[in-house]
Amino acid sequence: MLEKKEDNFFDRVYEVAKLIPFGRVTSYGAIAKYLGAARSARMVGWAMNASGSQEDVPAHRVVNRKGMLSGKHHFEGTNLMQQLLESEDVEVEDNMVVDFQRLFWDPMKELE
Repeated sequence: MLEKKEDNFFDRVYEVAKLIPFGRVTSYGAIAKYLGAARSARMVGWAMNASGSQEDVPAHRVVNRKGMLSGKHHFEGTNLMQQLLESEDVEVEDNMVVDFQRLFWDPMKELE
């Protein structure tokens, strides 16, 4: 588990998001649960929305619990979130990650 620093929740969300491997996705809730804030998926979403100033945060790899690109309207352009995922060979159909369960990266399991 990542060490809890004196920084804020958004910074800890960004630390986890930076660890999501290329070609994989996770959910807002999975990050919240990993950080010990299981009911704070919405706050993780807010952090992802505010991550525009953080060039190294792969916010496009964070989707909702069903694999939907629910944050896509926070990206510049019409389909930038989908295009970024597809550039990593993540297939997207109708705003949903295809084969979501196979591509799902769970920080609780991966960062033990």
